[in-house]
Amino acid sequence: MVNRREFLQATATAGIAMAAADLVHAAPSAAVPTKVQIPEAEKIVITVITDNLSDANRVDDKIAKRPTFNTDPLELVFHGEHGLSYHIEATVDGRPHCCIYDFGSDARGILRNLDLLKLDLSKVEALCLSHDHFDHEAAIVEVLRAKRNEFTKGIPFYVGEQFFAGTYKLWQGGKIAAQNRLPKAELEGLGLVKITDVKGPTQVIPGVYLPGKIEMVTEYEKLNPTYLAKKGNEYVQETFPGEQAVIMNVKGKGLVVLSGCAHRGIVNTLKQAQRMTGINKVHAVMGGCHLVNAKPEQILKTVADIKAINPDYFIGTHCTGFEAMTAFAREMPDKFILNTAGTKYVI
Repeated sequence: MVNRREFLQATATAGIAMAAADLVHAAPSAAVPTKVQIPEAEKIVITVITDNLSDANRVDDKIAKRPTFNTDPLELVFHGEHGLSYHIEATVDGRPHCCIYDFGSDARGILRNLDLLKLDLSKVEALCLSHDHFDHEAAIVEVLRAKRNEFTKGIPFYVGEQFFAGTYKLWQGGKIAAQNRLPKAELEGLGLVKITDVKGPTQVIPGVYLPGKIEMVTEYEKLNPTYLAKKGNEYVQETFPGEQAVIMNVKGKGLVVLSGCAHRGIVNTLKQAQRMTGINKVHAVMGGCHLVNAKPEQILKTVADIKAINPDYFIGTHCTGFEAMTAFAREMPDKFILNTAGTKYVI
């Protein structure tokens, strides 16, 4: 991870003005989000359309059901990429409801996986994005175009605060590149989706909620200074005010929380879910934790805090990082599940 000094040096080289205050982590806040009573789901099925890891040889593990094949082992070969996409089905009052959360980056791979999974896209009632980065959205337009006759016209498309404002990253060597790959005009031009801004806790389908802005309450989950936004002609710290997680409530088991990247902190995300719902019991934590390249002390604090929250399952995906994955597996061996593309989690 590029530290503050390296970042300032690089931006100075590139001729970029930046306010030092923008790099300072905000003081912990105890802001209480709007309380919501999430309907209890009798059953939740989370299907991983794509993730960073693909492995045809993995066997079922706890609540994880791996892909099977009918006639050809190639049916087990799912596309893996630097990206993430989930299909979520929540059964509430005996009726299943479906949505897709994030779309990955490579449309050809996503389309292959959708065909292998045989998901009925006509039953998808909503689409939602965690945040405006290419690895969660670049495939959207091509996938929607290819499957436009399967999706319902006018389907709600949920995005968070400042979603289309533009977002950037400072890469090694001082190069700054845009991270967003979803032009709003191109998305609207499909004539297929209805864009809906998330300003607070929002139900996308029965039993599935987005929280709105995630408060940063831990001392150690800080914003990564390599991620940037633009303020006028200057680059400033990206704060990810609109990054969304998915929050569900399983009957008799507790919360299920999914993240895309958790740029505002996976522990902050879990605490937000608990405050928002008034439910302390967490059944499953799943998603990117953005601990790739994180310092060992941050990984250890994160693992310790999640261990204290005591979920029944922890499933790291995408940007969690090898070092963090091994730490979770070591410290929470009975709860840890290694995720692979194409896996279904049945709760």
